[in-house]
Amino acid sequence: MPGIDECLLEAMALPGARGASLVDWTSGLALGTAGDSPVGDHETTAAETAELARSAAEFDSFTAEGGNEGPPVEDLIVTTRAGYHVLRFVETSFDSSVFLHLWLDRDSGNLALARLRLRDLAERLVLG
Repeated sequence: MPGIDECLLEAMALPGARGASLVDWTSGLALGTAGDSPVGDHETTAAETAELARSAAEFDSFTAEGGNEGPPVEDLIVTTRAGYHVLRFVETSFDSSVFLHLWLDRDSGNLALARLRLRDLAERLVLG
């Protein structure tokens, strides 16, 4: 079972991966980072993606159908002209308020593969 650093290195091995981080969406802080940041600063990216994650996790429109087990949302995908941002929520034994953020190059990234691998990484990630 990988820890944070190993998990992020595995995420960076995906085709087209440009950057990866583990973020606490309650505080907006990056718990770990690898690769590049879209804006050149991992902490800024963590804070901005945390706002998006927090909105999705707290709005009834996205959470009403899911019940109370695990994180309220599985993942979010944002597409830009140059890339994809995949946010995968991680179920934890405490409050499940963390997510993996993977930034992919649009031309060389494989979005379907990234979703599958992030799901696997989120399930195996050891936090503690």
